[in-house]
Amino acid sequence: MNPHLDKLHPYPFEKLRQLFAGVTPNPDYAAISLGIGEPKHPTPPFIQKALAHGVAGLANYPTTAGSDALRGAIAGWLERRYGVPALNPATQVLPVNGSREALFGIAHCVIDASKPAPLIVCPNPFYQIYEGAAYLAGAEPYFVNSEPGRNFGCDYASVPADIWPRVQLLYLCTPGNPTGATLSLDDWKQLFALSDQYGFVIAADECYSEIYHTSAAPLGALEAAHQLGRSGGETPYAKLIVFSSLSKRSNVPGMRSGFVAGDAAVIKKFLLYRTYCGGAMSPPVQAASIAAWGDEAHVQENRVKYREKFALVTPLLKEVMDVELPDAGFYLWADVRRSGLSDTEFARRLYAEYNVTVLPGSYLARDARGINPGSNRIRMALVAEVDEGVEAAQRIVQFCKSLKSH
Repeated sequence: MNPHLDKLHPYPFEKLRQLFAGVTPNPDYAAISLGIGEPKHPTPPFIQKALAHGVAGLANYPTTAGSDALRGAIAGWLERRYGVPALNPATQVLPVNGSREALFGIAHCVIDASKPAPLIVCPNPFYQIYEGAAYLAGAEPYFVNSEPGRNFGCDYASVPADIWPRVQLLYLCTPGNPTGATLSLDDWKQLFALSDQYGFVIAADECYSEIYHTSAAPLGALEAAHQLGRSGGETPYAKLIVFSSLSKRSNVPGMRSGFVAGDAAVIKKFLLYRTYCGGAMSPPVQAASIAAWGDEAHVQENRVKYREKFALVTPLLKEVMDVELPDAGFYLWADVRRSGLSDTEFARRLYAEYNVTVLPGSYLARDARGINPGSNRIRMALVAEVDEGVEAAQRIVQFCKSLKSH
């Protein structure tokens, strides 16, 4: 068996299952889960219809590269959303079956394990796929801690100079999971300079880009590259590859539809890689994806729902824990030290006493530089409808107040 498999950690939700083992939640309350980031808003009917109308395509083998129409729809959305110059759909865009498998696969495409001690830089906390991809590609993850004082941004200047020459790939998530933090143009300028100096590829996970709580949309990687003069010349978007998905934007997590875009040279190699191990997107899903990428009205309606939910829930929770409205995304990243409980004990007792599930922050991070930046925090996914989110918040407030009364 592949010895790298032994390096993999249990997934956070497996840890949560073990944490809750033997616990019977209070039967006076119906279960509410804020644990998994699975969108619960209804899938727009026009996407469902496009999926159904596309079933005739099941009689054909799809290509790994996807249809011209789908690549064109994705390129058009990127141009409209980020104000970037026209992308070449044939060379700069690649559909994928959700961003998860693509984020995992890019490490196998990029990493040259024959070089000494290759590294993949990851934010900490992080989406666990980054870590697993590093190990199974023959590299090691190097974690850069998010810092509350930097709005949960990572201080890449703190990485020792002897680390960067070993780095072949850098994962980042903007808006971040679980913190909701976004990158500024200065952040991107620093990262591009490091990539130019050391030659590593930047893999930007932007799956939460369309859920934001202010009037200004988060700055995208391609957008930042364009503003910094990196969208033209012989190698447009050099060493930059962006991942996105319809799951959160359009409430279709079961459709498994996303894309990769950016540096044509990286895309070319990734297409070759995926021809061997990446499943091609089914024709009905391609048809539904074309419809979804072409419509913004449903995205705006979805965003309004999240804004309403966060505007109601965040002030309630601020009474009993340290939590702020994030830049973007659908998570609250809360410090629960005021409760007197660790993040794991908080989650376990909340589940037992009020039947609300949250995810301990320590499960989403690793010990690095002497700390686990997820410790004493919980992640709450505000993915259900507004009433359920408010009910969950009210129970959490009751739980925290009951701790003070004992």
